[in-house]
Amino acid sequence: MSPVPHTLLAAGEASEHRTLIITLFAVFVAATLVITVWAGRQTKDAADFYAGGRQFTGFQNGLAVSGDYMSAASFLGIAGAIALFGYDGFLYSIGFLVAWLVALLLVAEPLRNSGRYTMGDVLAYRMRQRPVRTAAGTSTIVVSIFYLLAQMAGAGVLVSLLLGITSDGGKIGIVALVGVLMIVYVTIGGMKGTTWVQMVKAVLLMAGALLLTFLVLLKFDFDVSGLLGKAADNSGKGGAFLEPGLKYGATGTTKLDFLSLGIALVLGTAGLPHILIRFYTVPTAKAARKSVIWAIGLIGTFYLMTLALGFGAAALITPEEITTSNKAGNTAAPLLALHLGGTDSTWGAVLLATISAVAFATILAVVAGLTLASSSSFAHDIYANVIKRGRATEKQELRAARWATVGIGAVSIVLGALARELNVAGLVALAFAVAASANLPTILYSLFWKRFTTAGALWSIYGGLVSAVGLVLFSPVVSGKETSMFPGADFDWFPLENPGIVSIPIGFLLGVVGTLLSKEVPDHGKYAELEVRSLTGTGAH
Repeated sequence: MSPVPHTLLAAGEASEHRTLIITLFAVFVAATLVITVWAGRQTKDAADFYAGGRQFTGFQNGLAVSGDYMSAASFLGIAGAIALFGYDGFLYSIGFLVAWLVALLLVAEPLRNSGRYTMGDVLAYRMRQRPVRTAAGTSTIVVSIFYLLAQMAGAGVLVSLLLGITSDGGKIGIVALVGVLMIVYVTIGGMKGTTWVQMVKAVLLMAGALLLTFLVLLKFDFDVSGLLGKAADNSGKGGAFLEPGLKYGATGTTKLDFLSLGIALVLGTAGLPHILIRFYTVPTAKAARKSVIWAIGLIGTFYLMTLALGFGAAALITPEEITTSNKAGNTAAPLLALHLGGTDSTWGAVLLATISAVAFATILAVVAGLTLASSSSFAHDIYANVIKRGRATEKQELRAARWATVGIGAVSIVLGALARELNVAGLVALAFAVAASANLPTILYSLFWKRFTTAGALWSIYGGLVSAVGLVLFSPVVSGKETSMFPGADFDWFPLENPGIVSIPIGFLLGVVGTLLSKEVPDHGKYAELEVRSLTGTGAH
């Protein structure tokens, strides 16, 4: 007699203990809403809404940064990728972590010193305001929406598993629910509410991952070699499961895809808008540095634990059972929780519900941060400084930010519904590629290249954006494969799943070409001011 798949067991456990599961979810959502309303009452002006009044300490901001960064991709996507592809799945963890060194060394301190609320502030300091703010706002919104797709996909998968929802309509309803919640968090709480939600979520996620890691190691008597051996045997791939090449090594194209993924992950963090705006919430450059160091420690510890989650799932659950639940493997961590607790026990149901509630908390906190980044950029850069030419009142600007939140929420709900079957780690890697192609070159040139001009900034942002998004549209992520966004269609002439290896050099190159071809005379005086300000913090808001 064949064993009952864990996906069915999970659905069965969920149906038996649905009250418990719904209660846990409701408690978390209610608690975060209380925090949001409390923070909303303290949000008096633009500095509060965009930067939390710059009152957070380095440790608090480090906790919030890690809460913002350890997304559904980290918890669900990486665990699933390791469970299905072994060593190659862990490459996501390495890339996501190493990226923080780039952010720490090149971006955190100068950005905190040079801007007020958004990336556009830094670019506009020594260039023509309206064109660069329009470009920065556009890029921020596009990157944020790519990232939001991943969170929405994760939410749909997670809650569907818990509540036993199999219909497409039900899954789309869950994506819509997450969208509505994130709109509420941002419009009411602003940066203060979002930061506190991220801090609470970081603590919950670390505790949840720690508990699962301990239970996995306990199951194998703390014998890591035994755990890896069982994972390799159970995967059906044998020793190849623990070696490079299972996902990124079969052909020249997959090896190139691996290189592209690595470049995008390592360079992407320093260009992610929702991470960049976190540096504005601290009072000093020293606190900005300290927050990145805390974030590296917390995130590094977490990514080490994803090894136990992924290989634990591979050792205890068959690949078929994971992919039956979700083709991309996004449910590996919740299924692992169910198995560790006992598939037919109340403890199993409690653990499944708890870990899923933590993952849901993760999604809500990250989508709030992303939505805040994009609505802030729209209101501060595009509405206040481009449309209103700097004449908007603070009240008008905040109203625009809240309406932008509603619009961005609606767009992400629609796109998230389409992307619900894709691996969330892969989707986030696309956001990293777009950020590294459009934002990073422009930020680095603005801060460190005296000759850089407005034309160079526009060529770099729009060129990087168009090349990255264009290549994604014609890649296997969108069409041509069973796990694509449109599996029935076939227009994937670009062979790589991540465009970073092509689009990131294009972004850097176009910045140089645009600058050298433009007749604009750069303002060296303004650059000298920016240089002093970025290094010393003199005159920073």
